[in-house]
Amino acid sequence: MSVTLVPSLPALPTAASAPLDVLGVPGEINLDYAASAPCARAAADAVNELLPWYASVHRGAGALSRRCTLAYEKARQTIGDFFGARADDHVIFTRNTTDALNLLGRALPAGTTVVTFAGEHHANLLPWPRGSVRLPVPSDPAGAVRALAAALSELRRDSNPALPVLVAVTGASNVTGERWPVAELARVAHRHGARLALDAAQLAPHEPVDLLALDVDYLAVSGHKLYAPFGAGVLIGRADWLDAAPPYLAGGGATRRVGPATHDVTWATGPARHEGGTPNLLGAVALAAVCTALAGADRSALAAREQALLARLRSGVAALPHVVELRTFGPDAPRVGIVSFVVAGWDSAEVAARLAARHRIGVRDGLFCAHPLARRLLAEAAGRSGRRDLPATALRASIGLGSTVDEVDRLLAALAELG
Repeated sequence: MSVTLVPSLPALPTAASAPLDVLGVPGEINLDYAASAPCARAAADAVNELLPWYASVHRGAGALSRRCTLAYEKARQTIGDFFGARADDHVIFTRNTTDALNLLGRALPAGTTVVTFAGEHHANLLPWPRGSVRLPVPSDPAGAVRALAAALSELRRDSNPALPVLVAVTGASNVTGERWPVAELARVAHRHGARLALDAAQLAPHEPVDLLALDVDYLAVSGHKLYAPFGAGVLIGRADWLDAAPPYLAGGGATRRVGPATHDVTWATGPARHEGGTPNLLGAVALAAVCTALAGADRSALAAREQALLARLRSGVAALPHVVELRTFGPDAPRVGIVSFVVAGWDSAEVAARLAARHRIGVRDGLFCAHPLARRLLAEAAGRSGRRDLPATALRASIGLGSTVDEVDRLLAALAELG
C-alpha cells in the first residue's frame, strides 16, 4: 500500500531525546500506548539507580532508609510542581487513576452530588455515590459547556444549595482521543459553587497539564500511561475534603497515635492519611523522573511531531473504504494520539489477533473500559457510514513518544489487506 499523506515529521530535539527514549522489543510495533505506555529511559534509569539503596520509607534511621524517604518526598514535590499544584494542595500517591478517583469518591462530604458525562472511562463513572448525575454525551465541546451549565443551574435550584457538588470530567477521551474543554467546564462549575475533578490519564502524556492554569480542584493521573510503569499514580487537590475523610487505607503510616482501645486512633492529616502501609517508592521515583524529563523537554516540538503522526494515521484510516473511525465531536476537533475504528466485515478481536500474529503490531480491541460511550459511537459509525456489517466492538491504535512513520504505515498497509 502506498501512503502519501503528510510531510516528514519534525525532528525531536537531540538534547531532549535520551531520557525520553522508550524501551521496547525489536521488531514489535506497540500501538497501544493509551492502555499502558512503554517505559521511558528516565524512569528505568531512576529505578535502577535507587534499587541498591532500597529500604523503608518514613520508618528507619539508617542511611538507606533516610535516602529512600528523601527520594519519596522529593518525588512528591517534583510531581506536584510538574502538575502545577497549589501550595496547600495534597499530592497523594495511589496505584493509578482509577485508584485516585476511588479515593476521592471515598473522601466526598456527605450529601455530595457528582456530575459526570456518559462519555467517561469507567474509572470516572463507577466510583461515585448513588444519586450522581450522568449527562448525555455532547455533540461538540461547546455543547458540553452548555449542558453542564444547565445541569448545575437546575441542580442548585432543586436541591439544598449548601450541599457540595463535584463535576468529574476527562481531559481527553480514551476512546477517541478528543480533547474536552476543561478550563471552560471548570469556570462553569465554580460559577455554580461546584468543584471539578480532572481525569488526566490520557491528556497528561501528550501535553502539559497545570491545575492552576486550568483552575481545577482535583487531578488524577496514572504513571503507567505516563511512561513510568511501576505501579504509581497520584491524586492532587484541595486538602479540606481529604483531611476530613476517613483514611482510604487504614494502617501503619496513616496514624498519629493508636491507643489501647479498639477505636482509639488519631489519624494523620496530609497525604499520609491516605497512604497507609509501605509506599510504592519505586513507582513514585519513576513517575517523578519522567516528569523531570518532560519538564526539560520542548513540549511544543513533541506535540507537533505527535500531531503530524496522528494526522497521517487518521488520513490513512479515512482513505480505507472498509475502515470507519469512531468520533464523538466533529472530525476536526482537537485530539491526542488515539484513533479508534472498526473494519467492516471483520470481528475486531480477530483483526487484533491477525495484526499481532502476521505483522507483529499490537493494538487494543474491545470497548476500552468505556462501554456506554463505545457502544454509542459504534452505533453512530454504522449510521454515518451506512454499513450494516460493522462489528460490535472496536479497535484502537494509540501513539506517543517513540512512535514512528514506519509503524503507522505498516498498520495502514495491514488494514488495507483486509479490504
